[in-house]
Amino acid sequence: MNESELTGLAAMRDCWITGGAAFDLAPAAWKAIAGNANPDERERRLLAIAAQAIEIALRPAAPKTLKQRPPLPKLALPMLPEQLRPLLRAALKHAADARYKTRVATLVASRGFVLHPMDWMPAASYRESPDVYAPWVDWQAGVDGEKQSSREQLTAETWDDFYPAARRIALADLRRTAPALARQLIEAKGSSEAAEIRSALIELMGVGLSADDAPFLKGLFADRSGKVRELAGRLLARLGEQGNPRDGGLEDATAELAAFISEGNSGFFRRRTTYAPAKLKSPSQESRRIDLFATCYLGDLAARFGVTESDFVGAWQFGFDDKADLFFVRMVSVSGGEAAVAHLADTLVAEGGKPALLVLHLMARLDSGRKRALIRQILKDTVDLHALIQVEGVEAGWLEWGDLTNGQTLPALRSAVAGNNEPLQRSVDQILETLGLLATAATAEKLIGDVVAAGMAPAAPSLGLLRLNASLA
Repeated sequence: MNESELTGLAAMRDCWITGGAAFDLAPAAWKAIAGNANPDERERRLLAIAAQAIEIALRPAAPKTLKQRPPLPKLALPMLPEQLRPLLRAALKHAADARYKTRVATLVASRGFVLHPMDWMPAASYRESPDVYAPWVDWQAGVDGEKQSSREQLTAETWDDFYPAARRIALADLRRTAPALARQLIEAKGSSEAAEIRSALIELMGVGLSADDAPFLKGLFADRSGKVRELAGRLLARLGEQGNPRDGGLEDATAELAAFISEGNSGFFRRRTTYAPAKLKSPSQESRRIDLFATCYLGDLAARFGVTESDFVGAWQFGFDDKADLFFVRMVSVSGGEAAVAHLADTLVAEGGKPALLVLHLMARLDSGRKRALIRQILKDTVDLHALIQVEGVEAGWLEWGDLTNGQTLPALRSAVAGNNEPLQRSVDQILETLGLLATAATAEKLIGDVVAAGMAPAAPSLGLLRLNASLA
């Protein structure tokens, strides 16, 4: 409608408000429609036309920047049954951040369902979402939403048909089943991607890493991205290969780090070599040693002492310096070979107590069995409820009731529930959410009854994930 028509419509409205007739003020086209009726019917017809004009003609136009998106992709699993969505929404509402909300989605996915998009959608920038949600991640990150990720097999020809999340998952699967083919794809197509995407692709080489990957990784030392070069060096270190030959400072850094480590002997009849962090003279030396642990590779450090990675890890003396222990374990995690990582994890779990908690920093490198062994050890040995809060990257829905009753965590949990310590109560909320992810449905149901008997309100929000877990039996 033009401006004169809008002015006329406003005048007609004013007439009706004051009880008058608006026929004489109506546009000629409207009079032609209403003119054959009696005066009252004529006004009713004009009123109907005016209402339609206001509803349709005066509707704001969509901004030109608005772009049409395709329908939300259908996922590979069915939606969570409608009757369980109230429990789901309660668990999501109590989840403090994206990490805990993703735990809820992970639990539900482990039982064969996905969440309704009106209840939860994974953020396009969050890479820890369950794999089944990759089409939704790409839908949100899609360029103008003009296409969806292909469901075809990932090849050089279909590379551009995959959005980043779906491509990353397809490549990870391919690294498990056909690692050489995945490496060839990364080599052929990765160089044309942005530095951030290239580094994410190279990171996938850690899946199924083998000596066959070494030539390609060495070629990455010429990459224009420093992050890619560093990542290639760490992956090569895990294979027992030397780092970037053009990085002359790495050898000097390894020698400097070795000077901060004391070599000794233990045992009376069977003497063996041991390694421990040296006593330092100043905070600046401590800071420098931390930086060196983050820079150097385990294989190079072990070579400085003339031993293998596994021998060096097995001879490390824990307990002399907590910070040095922590950063040593992190160095093993990012640059140690598979045998050294497994050896360290088994040693720490067998030792139990505080050293076992350091295995939490190896989680990304451990297989499912070792992760479960660590969690069972924590449940058995520690009364520190904060330890389980740090658990990440584990499967959902496997923890049995016997794993909880065979240790000190459950009594400590009951004591915390019955007490009035507010900071400890917050820890209880987080530990119950973690157990809600790990527990089987039967274990979740028993745990709810146990903490309620200890004094927790049956409708407490912190039981939300456990209640959802139990309902998914």
